[in-house]
Amino acid sequence: MVTKTTATATGQKKARNERIRRLLLIHAGLVAFGVVMLYPLLWMLSSSFKPTEEIFRDPSLIPSTFMPGNYTEGWTALQHPFHHYLLNSAIVVAGAIIGNLLGCSMAAYAFARLEFFGKKLFFAIMLMTIMLPIHVVIVPQYILFAKLDWINTFYPLIVPKLLATDGFFVFLMVQFIRGLPRDLDEAARIDGCGHVRIFLQVILPLSMPALATTAIFTFIWTWNDFFSQLIFLTDPNMYTVPVALRTFVDSTSQTSWGPLFAMSIVALGPVFGFFLAGQRYLVRGIATTGIK
Repeated sequence: MVTKTTATATGQKKARNERIRRLLLIHAGLVAFGVVMLYPLLWMLSSSFKPTEEIFRDPSLIPSTFMPGNYTEGWTALQHPFHHYLLNSAIVVAGAIIGNLLGCSMAAYAFARLEFFGKKLFFAIMLMTIMLPIHVVIVPQYILFAKLDWINTFYPLIVPKLLATDGFFVFLMVQFIRGLPRDLDEAARIDGCGHVRIFLQVILPLSMPALATTAIFTFIWTWNDFFSQLIFLTDPNMYTVPVALRTFVDSTSQTSWGPLFAMSIVALGPVFGFFLAGQRYLVRGIATTGIK
């Protein structure tokens, strides 16, 4: 009996050691993978404190010459102080978030709860727009906005969001709303609520995870958007952060890489802050989308 008990304890100890060893290997692999993924960001952070001539000559992450002046130089290097471009980006991002939350949520409610002629056809067309590259529609959009005299304004970057042009977010909200019990709608209808009150007082409060996910992705994608902002904004007074960063690169003279990387670090701050603030809503929104 003693021998059997001892053998059982030894087997349990070996299994526990094997489990610990396996977990250590998994965590070591994840840490190594994380370091590889973070290296470009760490290199850019290090380069923001280096002189321009050392950035590509010295690959180490520890600057041999510490230059915090890159931040002050980059802040005032362009036609306007850098906070001017941060404010422009904030205006565009705020308008895009409000537009997507309003437009996409109303379109999603219509597809998820209402019955109308051609609903399946319109839903299929909406899904197909997700696969349509922006390069296909940018020229017709530019012609349209030029006729409306919207070039060099923020309207081309904000107004389309109010019309639910981002099919991905419409689909995300449709899947989320379909997972909500229809009994809630019936109970609200018995209390005399119409579609407007059901949408505002029942569906929207329960859709906070999907709305937060939409807001976070809209913030990140709009803040980092370079192509469309470069097309529609040609006046330096209207430049957003991505377009302003591009002006640091000069093909006719030496590029100020140190100030460029310094302002790139500054531009990443709002993205990280917004993502961390809404991370738990993002996980809930993605995890519950499509679950019925």
